[in-house]
Amino acid sequence: MEKLLRIIGAAWGAKKIGGGKCGCIGTVFVFIILYWLLGYVFKVF
Repeated sequence: MEKLLRIIGAAWGAKKIGGGKCGCIGTVFVFIILYWLLGYVFKVF
């Protein structure tokens, strides 16, 4: 369940942040960064 929430949160954030400005590669890069950061957030809680 934790991984599913990380994926959904990272995908939503990548769409918001990298939406139309950065293109596809920028969105994927933002997704990877957010997925990694959310891993730390879930470890804290």
